[in-house]
Amino acid sequence: MKVIIASALLLVGSCATLRHSEKIVNLKESIKYENEAIVSEYLSTINTSDLKIHVEEVASDKYNGRKTGEDGHNKVCDYIRTYYQSQNIFAPKSHPNYYQKVPKEVLPDNLNDSQNIIAYIEGREFPNEYIYIAAHSDHEGIINGEIYNGADDNGSGTAAVLEMAEAFSKAKREGNGPKRSIVFLHVTAEEVGLYGSKYYTNNPVFPLENTIATLNIDMIGRVDTRHEEDDKYIYVIGADRMSTELHYITEKANKTFTNLELDYTFNDSGDVNRYYYRSDHYNFALKGVPVIFFFNGEHEDYTQPTDTAEKINYSLLAQRTKLIFSTAWYLANSQKRLSVKII
Repeated sequence: MKVIIASALLLVGSCATLRHSEKIVNLKESIKYENEAIVSEYLSTINTSDLKIHVEEVASDKYNGRKTGEDGHNKVCDYIRTYYQSQNIFAPKSHPNYYQKVPKEVLPDNLNDSQNIIAYIEGREFPNEYIYIAAHSDHEGIINGEIYNGADDNGSGTAAVLEMAEAFSKAKREGNGPKRSIVFLHVTAEEVGLYGSKYYTNNPVFPLENTIATLNIDMIGRVDTRHEEDDKYIYVIGADRMSTELHYITEKANKTFTNLELDYTFNDSGDVNRYYYRSDHYNFALKGVPVIFFFNGEHEDYTQPTDTAEKINYSLLAQRTKLIFSTAWYLANSQKRLSVKII
């Protein structure tokens, strides 16, 4: 009798595993780009020279390390805002100067008032559904007389958002605008504890219940010691925490367009670094929004004054930016809204 019961349980377990496997196969097969050639056309506009211009500007000495609430950070925010204006990418109607004030009362360490920057492209079919592409714009400021330029942290992410915004704007001008709205969000006060994104998610300009996903970019311009022999990688964190589909969309984007190694080491729930909780996507996740954190890992210049623009690997930065763009393109243009479900 015991043998019979054991065999039956084994059979049930095998069937359950098969059903799960079939669901995964069906899900992966359902993820298809409507027109890969069009995606490739706009991917080609993301280039190393433009990325370099943005990183060198954002990480230049004149901004004094972009500390939250200080003049250097305010001025780099003006640079970002002016760029959106030059690309005819609009501010929200409720915040026509692109700025969401983050008052000093919600910031630590006696910091001054600061601001998040918000720009967006309205969707042509589902304008009330939103994809966020986010990066923090602040850094450490000046410490002991040394400027902490933050070229990788997070000049690289800032540049990537600006390049993707330009590509999506070009697509819209040429009649290929996204079906869903895309929000380009540059948050402040990440370095002092994710306060800018916390303020935004507590005071959202666009309703979070209508947000499909947030793609957060924080350090994607360098290589860590784990990948010195093969630098064609990116850490992907959080994609499968709320949506199995989101995980496989990124895999499909990568397989179709970029062929990087997607490293899930830091996505492990037992990872001692706890990166999932340490950048701005986490405040969106707390509100139930599916997220992905794109990250290159720590390196010798992490949070040091030596994190400067000439050390950025611009070809790798471009390739990683293309991965994020193609992921966002799918999310923004699929006929069916992302499924917030774990299979």
